[in-house]
Amino acid sequence: MKLWKVLGLAGLAGVAASGVIIARDQRQRAQLTPEQVRDRLHERLASGESPPSSP
Repeated sequence: MKLWKVLGLAGLAGVAASGVIIARDQRQRAQLTPEQVRDRLHERLASGESPPSSP
């Protein structure tokens, strides 16, 4: 029975840690202005390679 308690607590800790990471990411994303988002997308597009041509 003790094993199940440990596994349950580990699962709960994993869910809480995931929530913290998601909340932090949302907060950082919400602070960006539309111009910053546009600039990031343009940078990502410029750094990406051209898609492979289909046969």
